[in-house]
Amino acid sequence: MFDVRLIAYAPNGDKLGLLPHPLAFQTGHPLNDMPAMTLRYSRHAIGADLLASPCEVAIEWSEDGQIWAEPPDSRFLRIKRGTAATDKAGVETFELPGYGWQLRKVVLFPGPAPLVDGKRAFLSATPGTILQTFLAEAQARGALPKLDWTFDTEKDSNNQPWAKILTIYYQPGLDALTTLINLAEQSVIDFRMEGRTLHVYNADSVLARDRTASPRVDLRLGRDVIDAPDTGTLEDAASAVLVVGDDGFRKSYSSGVALPWGRWENYIGQGGVSDEGTAFLLAESSLLRAARERVQHTREITPHGARWLPWRDYQPGDKIIAPASGGTLAPLRVRQITLTKDANGTVGGNVVLNDRFLEQSIRLARRTAGIVGGSTASGGSGAQPAPPSPRGRTAAKPAGLIVNPITYVDATGHAQGQVTATWGPVTADVNGEAIDIDSYELFMRDNIVGAPWFLVATTEPGTTKATYSPLIVGKEYAFKVRATSQGVKGRFSDEYAVLIEVDDTPPPVPTAPVVSARLGVIHVGWDGLGIGSAPMPADFHRTRVWMQDPLNPGAAEVGYLQAAGSIVITGQPYGELREFWLTAVDHAGNESAPSGSAVIAAVPLVEGDAANESITAGAIAANAVTADKIAAGAIQAGHIGANQVTADKLAAVLALVTRIVAGDPNAARVELNAAGLAAFNAGGAQTVSISSTGTVSIVGQLATGLTGNRLVINPSGATQPEIRFLPGTGTNPARLYVDGSMYAGEATIVTTSGVDGTGTAQCQVVHAATDYRVHIVNPTSGLAGGGYMFLKPNELEVGYNDASANLNRFKFSAASTQFAGKWSFTGGEAGLLMRSVSLSGGSSYAVNWTFTMVTVPRVVFTADNPIPDRLAFHMRNPTTTSFSLRSSESSLATPTQFTVQLNMWAWRM
Repeated sequence: MFDVRLIAYAPNGDKLGLLPHPLAFQTGHPLNDMPAMTLRYSRHAIGADLLASPCEVAIEWSEDGQIWAEPPDSRFLRIKRGTAATDKAGVETFELPGYGWQLRKVVLFPGPAPLVDGKRAFLSATPGTILQTFLAEAQARGALPKLDWTFDTEKDSNNQPWAKILTIYYQPGLDALTTLINLAEQSVIDFRMEGRTLHVYNADSVLARDRTASPRVDLRLGRDVIDAPDTGTLEDAASAVLVVGDDGFRKSYSSGVALPWGRWENYIGQGGVSDEGTAFLLAESSLLRAARERVQHTREITPHGARWLPWRDYQPGDKIIAPASGGTLAPLRVRQITLTKDANGTVGGNVVLNDRFLEQSIRLARRTAGIVGGSTASGGSGAQPAPPSPRGRTAAKPAGLIVNPITYVDATGHAQGQVTATWGPVTADVNGEAIDIDSYELFMRDNIVGAPWFLVATTEPGTTKATYSPLIVGKEYAFKVRATSQGVKGRFSDEYAVLIEVDDTPPPVPTAPVVSARLGVIHVGWDGLGIGSAPMPADFHRTRVWMQDPLNPGAAEVGYLQAAGSIVITGQPYGELREFWLTAVDHAGNESAPSGSAVIAAVPLVEGDAANESITAGAIAANAVTADKIAAGAIQAGHIGANQVTADKLAAVLALVTRIVAGDPNAARVELNAAGLAAFNAGGAQTVSISSTGTVSIVGQLATGLTGNRLVINPSGATQPEIRFLPGTGTNPARLYVDGSMYAGEATIVTTSGVDGTGTAQCQVVHAATDYRVHIVNPTSGLAGGGYMFLKPNELEVGYNDASANLNRFKFSAASTQFAGKWSFTGGEAGLLMRSVSLSGGSSYAVNWTFTMVTVPRVVFTADNPIPDRLAFHMRNPTTTSFSLRSSESSLATPTQFTVQLNMWAWRM
């Protein structure tokens, strides 16, 4: 029989004895938080003397009454009590936090290194380094002498290398418990106490065991669970969000979720956000968290007759099988275990469970915290301690560069990468003297030796964080950062390389198909959802329809669906069983597990004694089938072959008295009535109206054909009003649609071409009131892929850009014309030449143009880094192919050799 008991210990000391007669107690054991106990005990009961002064109380469990064990997070501190002097029963109530609560009594001291803006820096530090700094320094001061830990600066408590490193600034006086919980909230660590020992693990490792497979833990109603209340709320729901960032950046996004009272809006204001990729990522996180009712599952457990017991079989953090909403068994994660014991000695409790939607919400919240800052302080924000520095000095290299990559799904359903880079502030120049920093410049390149670097972000003064997106998933990128001071570029930091993880998460398993057979064909339908009414994610591409003969297995794909609907399977022999199931596929090619299957056989068009196709229209004489030969209701739609009712079998004029209805007269139907032709959906709402006056209204898809070259208006699955132009194969359409989310309150027309044969290029045109764009993009990555033109009321930009950040552009405005990029020549035309040549180890040089000029050019050049710096340089003998570079010492018998970086500007005539 499962039972629990309480044991008293001296503070940081040995066992004092059993607390045998509690009136009642309750313990809560949450994941990644401090446990707590409430205890009621009479001063007249045996053992009360052990509670008379501060002590420790441990809870132990046993399933046989012989062997007892103290589970994790089960040591508590008797530090708060309450009683009433008038209570003759002498009942005292104790509130006991977990042993780890003492971490709030450990605070961070300034440390040996100088503070940065009043904060202590942890540069490129592991979680173990940060936490061990708190604990070791505290114990050196005499605090928490009996607290132990099982991790170090290199490995976690499971002896695994730390998965993440951080650059973080903490204010002296911050307590260790706040730091511990904050790191867990950002998905950096998981933690728990075992007795007086702190265990800290990499996030989602030891404390994220999967108990849904072998050994499978399944809590069942009536056996392990006796009550299953659910609490749901729509308080945080929203279907649209406005993101406001720096430099006037504003962007609205909507999810298309239908909420009961219509559109509900949310707001995100975040400094440092100025690119659409990061804004979309923040909006996506907010909208996914707010897209549905948030439900907490509390399951009251009983140890009497239960198959699975807490702590023995499952613990906080485990994923188990348990009753979800409606009692259906589903994978749920244990977020808290609560155990109780009443005055009669009856043991009970409950578990708080999160479904996969709440777990996804928690992950999104943690990811958002990482983007917008979380516990990472801004570093050099605020005033510097030193006065302004003179011009011309070079800033030291930034330390502690950390780049955190994230993979997200963009508005088109494709996986993209985003990075958040943080680093330590620079407060000194290369000689160690104090210096003021104007800004920081973040550079990026493909992580390939020799690949060019590109400037991707420039921060405001004092800001030591930058975000950048989109990036191609599956690629490695290298980053480095430098400071600038009064226009002088500083030294670069050490490089930091990251891999943008590919999207390897498949869509939810689709619900089982719904099959039916009539008129000799099979209909396979799908409701557009995953198991448990889960909506398909943004990167969902299609659902594949599979079929096989169950008596002779061999699966074959027979079609696909891109939204709720059905397909028709023809050509199957009558009476032979066919099995159907579905799998969901996303844009990255990830495929779900198979859905449940459905089995059906095609039925013949005519049932009974008549052989297949034995009765045709020609075999029935005119007027041979009369009313007296047909029972009421005997002829149904399923008994009439296609094209069998022809004009010669009908009267010349059919008079319509009321209406002709195909379908349910009160639900889904097509109807011909006195007003015209109409169609209605399953809810009875009219979707098609063709009136006798010539007015036509259609809700839903309208196509000029089923196959071949065709035009489709408002295609099924489209989220915005849209027209598609499909070629003969129908797989690579051009699109014209209206997007109301690009500019709030404005209808923006977007045109996209089909994708080229290599799948890497697509033309897109955007028409907005104050923005017109034409550009070539990569349809998979969304990155620029060629020429472009941007028009705004105060600006025109024309140029070229691609995924490798090769940028050449002209930007025209009322104030000036700007050019960025490089010039090149293919023939004898005139133009400006800009070139840089590295020369070293000589006393004079012949510099070649690498091609022949039409005329001898006029040249302006600068020579950087002369060694020694007393050398002066001049050019001699310019021709159409080269010139000589000589120093002031070149005429000496033993001239000084020099090294130089030559930067040239020449006008080619």
